[in-house]
Amino acid sequence: MIDFRSDTVTKPCKSMLQAMVEAEVGDDVYGDDPTVNYLEQFAAQRHGFEAAVFVSSGTQANLLAILAHCERGDEYLCGQSAHNYRYEAGGAAVLGSVQPQPVENEPDGSLDLQKLATYIKPDDFHFARTRLLSLENTIGGKVLSLDYLAQARAFCDQHSLQLHLDGARVYNAAVALEVDIRAIAAHFDSMTICLSKGLGAPIGSLLLGSKALINKARRLRKMLGGGMRQAGILAAAGQYALENNVERLREDHDNARYLAQRLNAVKGFDASAYPVQTNLVYVDVGTEVDIQLMAKNLLEQGIQITPGYQGMRLVTHLGVSRSDIDTLINALKAQ
Repeated sequence: MIDFRSDTVTKPCKSMLQAMVEAEVGDDVYGDDPTVNYLEQFAAQRHGFEAAVFVSSGTQANLLAILAHCERGDEYLCGQSAHNYRYEAGGAAVLGSVQPQPVENEPDGSLDLQKLATYIKPDDFHFARTRLLSLENTIGGKVLSLDYLAQARAFCDQHSLQLHLDGARVYNAAVALEVDIRAIAAHFDSMTICLSKGLGAPIGSLLLGSKALINKARRLRKMLGGGMRQAGILAAAGQYALENNVERLREDHDNARYLAQRLNAVKGFDASAYPVQTNLVYVDVGTEVDIQLMAKNLLEQGIQITPGYQGMRLVTHLGVSRSDIDTLINALKAQ
């Protein structure tokens, strides 16, 4: 099966599986799992933070960050298109009584800082207390520039806000910008990293921040039922991903550009309005194409897509090769 739905569908390679089999484990809730401990210490140091905590998912990592930064009755600023606003089941509001204040994203994925300033609530008991700005990089495959991140940092310092990064695909951003990951991380008070997307681990994310923030997040993780026992089996996969699967993200980006180029030559499909910066390809689909029927026909040929996702979204990852892309294009031309 060739799967273009998401980079979450990646599967461990043989070397990663071997690392999982050989992982030394212990009870992580007791703090006894040496592989988890090593991953957390390695990740904190590698990204320039004091501490890190290994969690089951990016959604949980974002939730822990928001709840650790904010108290009940506080609010956080975010993009209208932000994953932790639109696609994480309202967790901050439901579980933490923290109010999101979404602001429309600009075409490049950023948030207008002047506009953001107008959404910061005055110090008045009628209003929620604005405590946090949450950004996402990449967002919809778009990369936020280092200059913009520096401006966001200065904005938060000016307004006494904390700054969080939903870094589900932050390594895609670093590879696209051709910078070390610390150049991005340095601007934030906290950051999440998904190990289970383009980096190829089967499960797991990291939340990074100060020791005080991570201690609070660890307590919240337990409260949410996120305490894991012999989790070193999973942490070993995450460690392997960070040490071996970063540079290969360039291949995914190259393949995404190749996919967009090939799609533009297929009648009824046009990706030209969405410049490809990383591994996400957005496509306008003409009215002459029955996308639901097309998806059904492709599935019968061993190709999976998500129809109707802003027209169509296709994602390249370590499970998609150039020849797989050619197979998709040939199948589309034969529809």
